[in-house]
Amino acid sequence: MTTTYALLLRGINVGGHRKVPMADLRSVLEGLGYRDVKTYLQSGNAVFTAPADHPDDVVRQAVEAAIEKHFGFSVDCLVRDHDYLAAVERDCPFPAAELEGKQLHAFYLSGSVDEKRFAGIDEEAFRPEAFALGDRVLYLYAPDGLGRSKLGEALSRPAVFKGVTVTARNWNTVRKLVELTEVAQSDES
Repeated sequence: MTTTYALLLRGINVGGHRKVPMADLRSVLEGLGYRDVKTYLQSGNAVFTAPADHPDDVVRQAVEAAIEKHFGFSVDCLVRDHDYLAAVERDCPFPAAELEGKQLHAFYLSGSVDEKRFAGIDEEAFRPEAFALGDRVLYLYAPDGLGRSKLGEALSRPAVFKGVTVTARNWNTVRKLVELTEVAQSDES
């Protein structure tokens, strides 16, 4: 029995720093014994199957150690299974079907956070931009895209997510990861 996972790497291949070629990442994952390895884009997304008795955190730790050994630098990773990814898509509080992929983002979090962290952010000052919390995810609606988002900038301050690993994906990538993990999941059935 296996589980299909998506691997989300944080802060790689940005501005020519911390380069992780996707072919090398696939090799690293295959070297750990994971199967059906596929990568998506150059921003650090991979899908693979692993034994079902390997929980997310065990897989994450193995991948982080293997990446550091292979590339010579550490990379924070998040590992999420298909059911979680599908729930993030399904539970989105914004009208995702009506928006362009660049207008909606999921900030995947390594753990749960409470609303107190955001008390210093005056949401009204950033309208029409908005955010909402879900299960280890923060949804951000940014009509002009993340690169121009003042709310996204405010949410990216280190104090907001202190002690939590965060990596953001636009809605196109959110949907694609659900699709890729679903295909891999159904291939295993």
